[in-house]
Amino acid sequence: MSELVVRGERVLVDGALRAAAVHVRDGRIAGIGDAGDIGAGVAVHDAGDSVLMAGLVDTHVHVNEPGRAEWEGFETATRAAAAGGVTTLLDMPLNSIPATTTVDALEQKRAIAQGRCHVDVGFIGGVVPGNTADLAPLAAEGVLAFKCFLIDPGVKEFAHVSEVHLREAMPEVASLGRVLMAHAELPGPVARAVAELDASADPRCHATWLSTRPPEAEEQAITLLVALARETGARVHIVHVAAAGAIPILRRARGEGLSLSAETCPHYLVFNAESIPDGATRFKCAPPIREREHREALWAALRSGDLDMIASDHSPCPPSLKLPAEGDCLRAWGGIASIQLSLPAVWSGAPAHGGTVADVARWMSEHPARLVGLDRHKGAIAAGRDADFVVWDPEEEFVVEANALQHRHKVTPYEGMRLRGVVRETWVRGERVYDRGHFVHEPRGKLVRASAA
Repeated sequence: MSELVVRGERVLVDGALRAAAVHVRDGRIAGIGDAGDIGAGVAVHDAGDSVLMAGLVDTHVHVNEPGRAEWEGFETATRAAAAGGVTTLLDMPLNSIPATTTVDALEQKRAIAQGRCHVDVGFIGGVVPGNTADLAPLAAEGVLAFKCFLIDPGVKEFAHVSEVHLREAMPEVASLGRVLMAHAELPGPVARAVAELDASADPRCHATWLSTRPPEAEEQAITLLVALARETGARVHIVHVAAAGAIPILRRARGEGLSLSAETCPHYLVFNAESIPDGATRFKCAPPIREREHREALWAALRSGDLDMIASDHSPCPPSLKLPAEGDCLRAWGGIASIQLSLPAVWSGAPAHGGTVADVARWMSEHPARLVGLDRHKGAIAAGRDADFVVWDPEEEFVVEANALQHRHKVTPYEGMRLRGVVRETWVRGERVYDRGHFVHEPRGKLVRASAA
């Protein structure tokens, strides 16, 4: 039996920062006492006056392996996660080849991930046209959630679903007790916007890309999902909300008592369309980064509870796919690499919007763990949970340098930015895996299954 005490002057317990000693036994939290409450002969690690809180749970990460390992892989993605204080991540069912839409594909992914992960990793199954019969076997094999796209995601291995497909799949998802994560943009408004695009519009301007993905695409997709959630009883989670107009739709749906949740991403909280320079394809994602008024509405929605959580949507690609020479915002691949920077990116803006350390922990640890049924083990410093911690300094600032990033390709819109909040240490199940820029040992992350939740 291994025992350890991790103590500090600012430990986040039950929503409050206080001096405390966290007692760890065999990788789990055995109890929480006063900072001086330490038995004789027990190893002690002192976090000092850094913040000690539950490790982040990122439920929206594109690892891309197998099939597109040149984009990102388990070893590099989980190194970046550990360096950013993320102790558990969920891998999206695309852009790997094959996509995680069958048990066979899931087994391939697990075989490749085994022994290569620096943090704990769970998997999400895909909902695509014609695979409803695969959902129960995927759930039996432990996927923590399901994911669908209502618009073409840009890879042929993962087709988007229509209302007809959703009516077939959602009752099955409901019966399996899993949540359906949905990329909520409808093709119709996008097609109309593209058709109306002025032929003289400059493809190097972010505004041109923005005009092709109007807020109506998000709003109408969420309205459809609300109606189907009402009809089928399925739990629905809207990923990466970017449009302010989505927020009252979500609020009304929850007012009805529907099981509906939603996230936004750090890049929608940090950047705004007005400040993106021409040709800066590193900012391209879908939905797009919208105007400042949308950003401010997202912050307000987090504070009010209309948005539940923040996830990275870490989605890197080879630099060439970003078309850096052409700077073509219409043709470049959309996706932002950010898992290592999620905590400081959010914290850099949170205090100015009324956010506290406790809010950040709720948005990035507690609520994500609860969404996917991991809240008995993850998401808070509490007795019985895994000893997953991030130790970070909320006062210290740093400039983002590409060579310090651990994900496979270093292209990110955060490069050169000054952010606040430095991750010092990351602990997974009572073991320190990251320590001030160094990885303590070889990968020891666990592959998490829903059956263990």
